[in-house]
Amino acid sequence: MKTTWRTILLWTLPALVIGFFLWQGAFSPSATEMSNNTASTRMSYGRFLDYLNAGRVTSVDLYDGGRTAIVEAVDPQLDNRVQRLRVDLPNNTPELISRLRDAQISFDTHPPRNDGAIWGLLGNLIFPILLIAGLFFLFRRSNNVPGGPGQAMSFGKSKARFQMEAKTGVLFDDVAGVEEAKEELQEVVTFLKKPERFTAVGARIPKGVLLVGPPGTGKTLLAKAIAGEAGVPFFSISGSEFVEMFVGVGASRVRDLFKKAKETAPCIIFIDEIDAVGRQRGAGIGGGNDEREQTLNQLLTEMDGFEGNTGIIIIAATNRPDVLDSALLRPGRFDRQVSVDAPDVKGRLEILDVHARNKKLAEDISLETIARRTPGFTGADLANLLNEAAILTARRRKEAITMSEIDDAVDRVVAGMEGTPLIDGKSKRLIAYHEVGHAIVGTLIKHHDPVQKVTLIPRGQARGLTWFIPDEEQGLISRAQILARITGALGGRAAEEVIFGDSEVTTGAGGDLQQVAGMARQMVTRYGMSDLGPLSLESQQGEVFLGRDFATRTDYSNRIASRIDSQIKAIADHCHQQACQIIRENRVVIDRLVDLLIEKETIDGDEFRQIVAEYTEVPEKERFVPVM
Repeated sequence: MKTTWRTILLWTLPALVIGFFLWQGAFSPSATEMSNNTASTRMSYGRFLDYLNAGRVTSVDLYDGGRTAIVEAVDPQLDNRVQRLRVDLPNNTPELISRLRDAQISFDTHPPRNDGAIWGLLGNLIFPILLIAGLFFLFRRSNNVPGGPGQAMSFGKSKARFQMEAKTGVLFDDVAGVEEAKEELQEVVTFLKKPERFTAVGARIPKGVLLVGPPGTGKTLLAKAIAGEAGVPFFSISGSEFVEMFVGVGASRVRDLFKKAKETAPCIIFIDEIDAVGRQRGAGIGGGNDEREQTLNQLLTEMDGFEGNTGIIIIAATNRPDVLDSALLRPGRFDRQVSVDAPDVKGRLEILDVHARNKKLAEDISLETIARRTPGFTGADLANLLNEAAILTARRRKEAITMSEIDDAVDRVVAGMEGTPLIDGKSKRLIAYHEVGHAIVGTLIKHHDPVQKVTLIPRGQARGLTWFIPDEEQGLISRAQILARITGALGGRAAEEVIFGDSEVTTGAGGDLQQVAGMARQMVTRYGMSDLGPLSLESQQGEVFLGRDFATRTDYSNRIASRIDSQIKAIADHCHQQACQIIRENRVVIDRLVDLLIEKETIDGDEFRQIVAEYTEVPEKERFVPVM
């Protein structure tokens, strides 16, 4: 175990205190003198006078200024042997010396030695010196500890990490799937390297670039790539590091950061998670936060104030641009907002190429197939996917990653860890009908996404799963597609009702019904896909400062609210009836699929569609067709 100097001092200082008092006692003059003349027993002063009167005392040695005496006396009870006894004398005994002289008894006085004073002086000086030296050493050590007592006067210093040339090991070639963002940020790097190309035509580089996008899309990675490409001084700090408990500390840190940046201009300042300090001022219950608002005010002034900050480019990242203050987003501060969205199929393929460089892949691995099977995955999700596949490969003692590990890794990332397979019985058969109900309805409805896999292997909270995957990237979703998804979500409940009856309906469709209610409500209140007409009756965003569902404001009357509820119910009822009809008309193929699913526990999408095609016609999935 590693022992630090601080731990040693914490044990040494108490030992010094104890040693000081032992020193004082061990080197006191009286103790040193008497240690050579220690008496075995004590004698009271009254008995000493009786011995003196009886003539039994032969000699007396006085110590400690006449307060203690070592007496040699003859004890009749011990055959008149001479015994050394210690006597504590009263403070005022001037007649004792006279009585000793009258009795002609040999006595001697032992004054304190002079070197005892020297030892006492040293004892009084050594401990304070050692104590002060130990405290000074602790104080010096604490200067290197963030937040230590040695930094009590440095609250206002910036905590930004500074690199003269940021060798992050990341370049633009290492960032994939965000080509538009890379092109925007490449201009920043070019300006820092060759500013005359822009200034010659009167162009001015943006003072600030705000990277906006959902978590995991590569915003921080892009900042590292800019630092690696630019070759200029680079400051990096998180927004939360500005804000402290004491009012004014954050503003002081902002001033200190920009002061250092101006000294090394041209340079880049990267502020990660800027929403921690850049939230709207005066928002929330009870007003704003004084410390955060003062920090934001100072940041606004430094970015585009009276003095300006020529040569400083500020790059910030956030996944919550809706909470940022409008003054922060105006031109002159953050001139550009670069959107870093989840990648499309091409972008996912490029990201997989980057993360697969250090992975051992089998020859049958197709990165394009993986990219098509992972719609909605961000760069962080894809990196995690390949890492999970590599872990599974090592666990199974294989030499290279195969599609089996990729499939299992996708399932784990999306749905959670694999659970214990169900035992054959009524519960397993009911779950099988439920999952086949989802799959058969999704397969036989024209506008639904195709089935990828049906499984009875539990994952997470789900006892069984049915996977659907779109054929292409869908930026827009049609009304027919939403209705098809609602019908597919109700396929499991419809199968339970048709096969087992209303009395055997289970709670397994709880999550499906929540999705149905959400999609139906959005059709009515946001997308204008109901009899109420093309009206958006609810905001796309909740109240971010009071909770997303706490203070939802409605801009319609109670009569409209009643009609909204009736429209939602009508949509759900229509889709439910359609799902039940599909289940009744295809009972034979459903029974066969259930038996096969119970036997194999997993059915691939192609095998599923091939079996269904033997009993009925599977509609071809259509794309958007414009109406002429």
